[in-house]
Amino acid sequence: MLEEEEERAEPCLWSFALFGADSRFLKPRFGRPSVVLDYTMSVWRLDMHFMGFKKKVDFLKQVAMTKGNENANGVPPITLLTREKNESNKANFDKMIEAIRGSKEGKTVGIFSKDKFPGDYMKSWNDTITAEGLEKVDISAVVAYAMAVKEDGELSLMKKAAAITSEVYSKFFKERVMEIVDADEKVRHSKLAESVEKAIEEKKYLGGADPSTVEMCYPPIIQSGGNYSLKFSVVSDKNHMHFGAITCAMGIRYKSYCSNLVRTLMVDPPQEMQDNYNFLLQVEEELLKHLKHGVKISEAYNAVQEYVKKEKSDLVAKLTKNLGFAMGIEFREGSLVVNSKNQYKLKKGMVLSVSLGFADLVNKDGKKDEQKKYALFIGDTIQINEEDAATILTPVKKKIKNVGIFLKNDDEDDDEEDGDDAEELLGKGARSAALLADRTRNEMTAEEKRRAHQKELANHLNEEAKRRLTERQGDQQIQKARKSNVSYKNVSQMPREKDIREMKIFIDKKYETVVMPVFGIATPFHIATIKNISMSVEGDYTYLRINFYVPGSSLGRQEGNIFPNPDCVFFSSNLKTPGDPSVPSTNLQNAFRIIKEVQKRYKTREAEEKEKEGIVKQDSLVINLNRSNPKLKDLYIRPNIAQKRMQGSVEAHTNGFRFTSVRGDKVDILYNNIKHAIFQPCDGEMIIVLHFHLKNAIMFGKRRHTDVQFYTEVGEITTDLGKHQHMHDRDDLYAEQMEREMRHKLKSAFKNFIEKVETLTKEELEFEVPFRDLGFQGAPYRSTCLLQPTSGSLVNTTEWPPFVVTLDEVELVHFERVQFHLKNFDVVIVYKDYNKKVTMINAVPVNSLDPIKEWLNSCDIKYTEGVQSLNWTKIMKTIVDDPEGFFEQGGWSFLDPEGEGSGAEEDSESEMEDETFNPSADDEEEEQEEDSDEDYSSDTEDSSKIIFFYICTVRWRHCGPVARFPFNLKMLETK
Repeated sequence: MLEEEEERAEPCLWSFALFGADSRFLKPRFGRPSVVLDYTMSVWRLDMHFMGFKKKVDFLKQVAMTKGNENANGVPPITLLTREKNESNKANFDKMIEAIRGSKEGKTVGIFSKDKFPGDYMKSWNDTITAEGLEKVDISAVVAYAMAVKEDGELSLMKKAAAITSEVYSKFFKERVMEIVDADEKVRHSKLAESVEKAIEEKKYLGGADPSTVEMCYPPIIQSGGNYSLKFSVVSDKNHMHFGAITCAMGIRYKSYCSNLVRTLMVDPPQEMQDNYNFLLQVEEELLKHLKHGVKISEAYNAVQEYVKKEKSDLVAKLTKNLGFAMGIEFREGSLVVNSKNQYKLKKGMVLSVSLGFADLVNKDGKKDEQKKYALFIGDTIQINEEDAATILTPVKKKIKNVGIFLKNDDEDDDEEDGDDAEELLGKGARSAALLADRTRNEMTAEEKRRAHQKELANHLNEEAKRRLTERQGDQQIQKARKSNVSYKNVSQMPREKDIREMKIFIDKKYETVVMPVFGIATPFHIATIKNISMSVEGDYTYLRINFYVPGSSLGRQEGNIFPNPDCVFFSSNLKTPGDPSVPSTNLQNAFRIIKEVQKRYKTREAEEKEKEGIVKQDSLVINLNRSNPKLKDLYIRPNIAQKRMQGSVEAHTNGFRFTSVRGDKVDILYNNIKHAIFQPCDGEMIIVLHFHLKNAIMFGKRRHTDVQFYTEVGEITTDLGKHQHMHDRDDLYAEQMEREMRHKLKSAFKNFIEKVETLTKEELEFEVPFRDLGFQGAPYRSTCLLQPTSGSLVNTTEWPPFVVTLDEVELVHFERVQFHLKNFDVVIVYKDYNKKVTMINAVPVNSLDPIKEWLNSCDIKYTEGVQSLNWTKIMKTIVDDPEGFFEQGGWSFLDPEGEGSGAEEDSESEMEDETFNPSADDEEEEQEEDSDEDYSSDTEDSSKIIFFYICTVRWRHCGPVARFPFNLKMLETK
């Protein structure tokens, strides 16, 4: 072999020896047969030696230099030896032999006997070992046994692999076999196996996993028609599938970790076949009982043999010789096979593939050759426990009612012979008619199943909601009063300024107080009591108008800000001076300006305090100083830290993420504070996003945020329409190609980051990927966007503000305005916390109604529909005020047109004829309140709450100020 080809040997071959958690990692695997192993690794009790080309030695230096490194714990000293191309390597071989001699007795060398490595380099190394008289010992079984116990991270990957295998079998293979039987198709075993392999490329069958991380452990094995071989080394033949006993074995690997599943489907099985199958299920249960920690594998096998001999001795010879094997990265570990000779003990954390069956069984009722002989084969992926029986990781139902396809009815048994003749004559038509008749009588349609499931959910919903609300009934929400703002605690703090003595308006910035003359007395008013202020000039007079908050009303827009002293009496005042050219109104102008400044400063401080209110104190971020931390660069953050967006980098540390902008701003997000971690790929989008929906809000940019996302753009957001474009323009074609490559690179970088983070957190933090195929258009805010479900939420992260709804918090979903003549409808999401405002999604296309219903039904969420828009604010208030009365009247059944409480809907319609619910009403009220702040007219004020109107005319003459009051002084009541 040429030395140039040796140099091209991939470095991943030998890195497996260091980092693998399975025996397969210790066996170099090659992509092509012509690659020659060009390195040597020797591991001793006290140290490790590597010899290879300079390129590989440089790669290993980061492991060899363990001081201060995260890999230092448990890693012995590593010696790196560099080989030269034109060298006999004798000097380096001598160093390694010397190290071998110094390890214990130095007489034996452990090898993997089944692995043969060609090439002059390995030949010279083996010759050196032989010449030194060292004994070679096969350590394959020992290493495999040591690696068979899986760590938590490996177990989670194998559980995911088993879940994917179960999904592919249930949602694709079983449904496909049903279709074939229904249509009486002629499909070859090999073609059906190929279709299963293609199915793992579709995301809908993978339970949300990335198709690039999923592959088959072996080609699916499908057998029927009397030709059975209950092994995993066979392949599906090209015979047509026979409608009898159909065995299927499939194994799927997720992120290199394997799983396995075996099932037998039976079409019109005779009673004897059903009895044998039920007995096989009992045999598997017996096997699982004996597969425990500390039990010898041979003992578990012998226990099963004894059980079969005791119950059905005639089936002992039919039972498979091996009942399973250990799995991991290697699909089948040859040294850990479940048979009568294996003396290894099982350990907690091992993962096995158990597979057992009866072969060469005879069907006495069979008339054709393919009907006379059949086999039964079942298998699962299991995990060994400490004391309990082994846990099945592939929970696909396998009882006779779940795997049997019955085309005949009981009343047709007497005419079985005539039926067979008719089937031969009529063929496909008779079989389809029988299957259709059976399904019509015994099987519900998808819509009927959905309705039945929704009925069950409705009963459970009312019971659970009633119990929850009854428990919380005593916890009444207390309306929070605003803190009382006191200008001066005692008279000594009152300023002694000249303006106060002269009965002028004075603003005390320190105590945020306006001191103004009332009946010749300087009276202080805190800035919080002032609602708004305005100044105007009319003719010769300047007016300064101050409006105060009315006692008993709320302060500001937020509900619950009750004025602290509802018994106090305040007023609106006009202060005016003549519009004299010699600046007599300077005092009013200064007062107006300073009051505005103090008011702005006060409101800003109050807003910041309100933002901080309720913030849960987070733990400190533990910085990992290792440079190999998962990191993404050149990302933007939303919401922005400053007014202009700026780039930065996101780095994963021990207990959280840290975003550092180019300006030095830092935002920390802890893993334990993340409710949903969402990865939005750039497929069909102009940005690629990592979104974090938090349990508790965090503060940055002087505001609190529960949604933080990091994103980067993958293409041009805007397009120049004035540019002349041609479909064959080379520049445009090149730009499109570059954009495709950029999308691919970014997607790979983000996926790599996510995988590293999940590994770092030991799968405690798992990223959700939206299912774009299940998405639908809707307007949760002011614009329409694509809402996409994930495994635990409904999200839109590409638009801002983001939309995230946690499915576990949803009580029910109601569809409004569902009518035939309308193109759109609205979705109302009611939460389990009835004090929380409902979420509305407007303008959802009506063609998305059925897919949404199907999705909600699969998530066990109750849904209802109606033709009217309801006033949800009143409905929720009614429920919270009297939960017992609400559920005594039927609870949520009033939303269901078929429910008992359908009359309630008619009542609600009549009550709301004059009042139509408007989702944007709150916003309009807020805008009206803002507009009224500067309104000069007092017509909008409540006359029942404003006690009097105070006008003070100030005349600037040599005689001093004179006050005139157009009302009786006895009416004045102040506190």
